[in-house]
Amino acid sequence: MKITYLLFFFLLLCSCKNEDKAKNTPLKTEVSKTKNPLIYPDEVHFKDLRQVTFGGDNAEAYWSFDDKQLVFQSNYEKWNVSCDQMFLMNANATFDSVPPPMVSTGKGRATCSYFLPDNKHIVYASTHLSDEVCPETPLRKNGKYIWPVYDTFDIFVADLQGNIVKQLTHEKGYDAEPTVSPKGDKIVFTSTRSGDLELYTMNLDGSEVKQITDELGYDGGAFFSPDGTKIIFRSSRPKTEKEIKEYKALLAEGLVEPTDMELYICNADGSELRQLTDLGNANWSPFFHPSGKKILFSSNFEAERGFPFNLYLIDLDGKNLERVTHSETFDAFPVFSNDGKKLAFSSNRNNGGGRDTNLFIAEWQD
Repeated sequence: MKITYLLFFFLLLCSCKNEDKAKNTPLKTEVSKTKNPLIYPDEVHFKDLRQVTFGGDNAEAYWSFDDKQLVFQSNYEKWNVSCDQMFLMNANATFDSVPPPMVSTGKGRATCSYFLPDNKHIVYASTHLSDEVCPETPLRKNGKYIWPVYDTFDIFVADLQGNIVKQLTHEKGYDAEPTVSPKGDKIVFTSTRSGDLELYTMNLDGSEVKQITDELGYDGGAFFSPDGTKIIFRSSRPKTEKEIKEYKALLAEGLVEPTDMELYICNADGSELRQLTDLGNANWSPFFHPSGKKILFSSNFEAERGFPFNLYLIDLDGKNLERVTHSETFDAFPVFSNDGKKLAFSSNRNNGGGRDTNLFIAEWQD
């Protein structure tokens, strides 16, 4: 589940498991000499940084295949929405008082949009077929932080004017979190159709659905490697009898607890599955580096009280962990442009100490 309206609560309520921090100390970096006030010291991978939005919760900005546009989700009230909807922007645009064009229906709750290879359509998940109003958003259960997993989410294809042209999923239960292979042939998504939150792939037209994970736990937030041969994702996999019981009980109510997640990697067909990180706390929103040899992701494993979340790089063998951002609050949802020159991500930086999470675009340098 990738939900922007929960970001602030994620910062405050995540659990703390730091037993292995010593062996996972990130590599040191040189102090940045930039004069851009948006770039914190030591953020040497940012050659430049530009703020795109200025209010609300804005996240999951994904590039078109030609890198000319991005589609993202926002709940900014000034844009006349009451929960997450999808918006379209040109890559060089910024939005404050004037809203970008909405490309979802404006009904129900939308999440997880992604461009299709023709650059003329997007795929995203929405609850609008079930109810035109926003579903309730529980945040706590028995004192624990939770995410809702709406069984009314289905996956749709829309054009850039917001017209739905095809419904890709029709199964009962949660179908969401679709992303598209850079090869332009497959979609990976998360579904509860098996009774658990597993990953599936399908063709762009919704045909040839194949389940690629089958272990108990919430597998989600999956992305293909640049060559389309591998998939990276995050999972909260219960192991003890108590954890398994609690996970199943929450899932039966359409809920999950996302505070203990690690990254996993496999081939695009689900083979050769292995755990990539073992850091503790929440490791999530992974994305492949343009080289295909590293993963950029968000984590609070160094945090003492659940935050901050920062971006880290790690090799595909789990070595050479490097801290990329140096926020005191929240950095997540990193996504490289297809040419590898820019990085879009969400951050609480420069929000005046409030709760707004905004989009930023960095010029990337290795």
